[in-house]
Amino acid sequence: MSKVITLRLSEQEYKKIQAAAGIEHRPISNFITNRVLKDIEESYYVDPIEMAQINSDEKLLAKLKSGHKDAKRRKGKLVE
Repeated sequence: MSKVITLRLSEQEYKKIQAAAGIEHRPISNFITNRVLKDIEESYYVDPIEMAQINSDEKLLAKLKSGHKDAKRRKGKLVE
């Protein structure tokens, strides 16, 4: 089910978004939704090529597994 949100924008922000949405012939809500989802995908997920490189690096995988085990046992300390 779709959800409705309220988004507060300055006049300048609104005009920029409206212009960009117009260039792509999209409604503003669709433009914002697509841009946010694209940003999330690019920022938080690994693309298939990068994942293949990670999976083919045995040394890296061993270090990741070791680090995961240490984290589960709460071994080590948080570095900020």
